[in-house]
Amino acid sequence: MRAAIAIAVLASTMTGCATFQPSLPEGYQGPVATIHDSAQSLESKKANLFFVTQVDGRKVKDSLTETIARNQGRGFSLSPFVLEHDVPAKPILVSLTGITHYAAPILALTGKVYQVEGTVSFTPEANQDYVVKGSLGPDVTAVWIEEKRSGKIVGRVDSQPKR
Repeated sequence: MRAAIAIAVLASTMTGCATFQPSLPEGYQGPVATIHDSAQSLESKKANLFFVTQVDGRKVKDSLTETIARNQGRGFSLSPFVLEHDVPAKPILVSLTGITHYAAPILALTGKVYQVEGTVSFTPEANQDYVVKGSLGPDVTAVWIEEKRSGKIVGRVDSQPKR
């Protein structure tokens, strides 16, 4: 299991050739909302990241890829970097991921890695801000989108803990 996690983490560091698309469809002229990714720094070498990976099936640049790129060459030190995504203010499908990320792949072999991913459907309101949040741990593993001002959850993905 740890070897599979290490391979997945290593593979995620090799995404420099990935093709990303804008979060807004080409030529879109309508109202927009913004979804902000988030992170929880747990230690100087580990963080939980909660982020958007796709909007209506379009793979967008994500906070995990950006964090990996910006932390290259820093050894066992990790500073999470989160992105924001302008999205159309209309019904959309948003793919989300929550993952524990370490500064170096070798650290994932000895530490706990939690991950959850899934897709939510919601209708963002024009000129509103939303944030991707979550909980990663042995009892609750979930990622969701909430209204930034009110904290109201508008879409949630849960994963059952493995026992």
